[in-house]
Amino acid sequence: MNSSEENAVSGMSAGRSAMRMGPAELVQAAAMARRFYLEGKSKIQIAEEFGVSRFKVARVLETALERDLVRIEIRVPAELDAERSDALRARYGLRHAVVVESPAEVSEESPDPENLGEVAADLLGELVNEGDVLGLAWGRSTIHMAAALDRLPPCTVVQLTGVYDAGTAERGSVEAVRRAAQVSGGDAHPIYAPMLLPDAATAEALRHQTGIARAFEYFDKVTVACVSIGSWEPGISTVYDMLSDEERAHYSSFGVAAETSAHLFDAEGRRVGRDLGERCITVKADQLRRIPEVVAIAGGQRKAAAIDAVLRSGLVTSLVTDTAAADYLMTAGSPPKSALSRTDPDGI
Repeated sequence: MNSSEENAVSGMSAGRSAMRMGPAELVQAAAMARRFYLEGKSKIQIAEEFGVSRFKVARVLETALERDLVRIEIRVPAELDAERSDALRARYGLRHAVVVESPAEVSEESPDPENLGEVAADLLGELVNEGDVLGLAWGRSTIHMAAALDRLPPCTVVQLTGVYDAGTAERGSVEAVRRAAQVSGGDAHPIYAPMLLPDAATAEALRHQTGIARAFEYFDKVTVACVSIGSWEPGISTVYDMLSDEERAHYSSFGVAAETSAHLFDAEGRRVGRDLGERCITVKADQLRRIPEVVAIAGGQRKAAAIDAVLRSGLVTSLVTDTAAADYLMTAGSPPKSALSRTDPDGI
């Protein structure tokens, strides 16, 4: 047999080898793959065990993938949409974006899906570290989040806004703060006062009351905050519902599209109607902007445009939302600046 014939035979053998693996090769490949992918052993350790070079181990592992001996799956809980989450994070320049599947029965008229609060509770369990100061703003979604909390490291919990209705404080923001503090084993600093007052003078007087003033002292120390978002329409915005018809018309003339923590924003994320803040018991927008991690919880079709506006404001670093809102956000106008720039668009 001449050299050309030997090369041909060698090529045929290689071709047969590429098409199928013998039983010994299959068993060895499966064993190496088990060591590497399931037992966490290095290629060098595997090479020493089987008496081969680490380069052969690498080739065997590559072949195991090609032959479907090993199948690598990236799996997250069914309710989480990993692809939308990553795309949304990249589009808005967020630190974290978690998109939850919208409930099958949800309609355009539905408020935030309650499962957003459960996912947000798990996210806070990741983000909050021992010694942090956690701030919670008023919102149905943050109340659901607090109710779902089952783990938090020791931290101080402070209320960032007054309550929607002082008569329901025990079932709302105050209880959310107490619940989070109970889970973490830290101190609670609730605010027993309405979010919106009749005039600036009353609001200023309340800010100096002992308990409220103590909570306000923590605002500049907050390291992680949780807020909700409302669109400018009845039943979807707490502030809208608290105002008179004349006041709503006044602020609507500024082009209000969204509100969070009693701060109003137009569709471009610019703060408008700033005078409203003088009547509110709430963390200042500039204070929110300085908090290292601000997580917004909001979803649903009716809130989608409002979420876009608040993300453009630079106040929020992370978002928990649903697929209904995410699909809107991925095509909402021109791509915004990175949320992590924390810039303040000019407002009225």
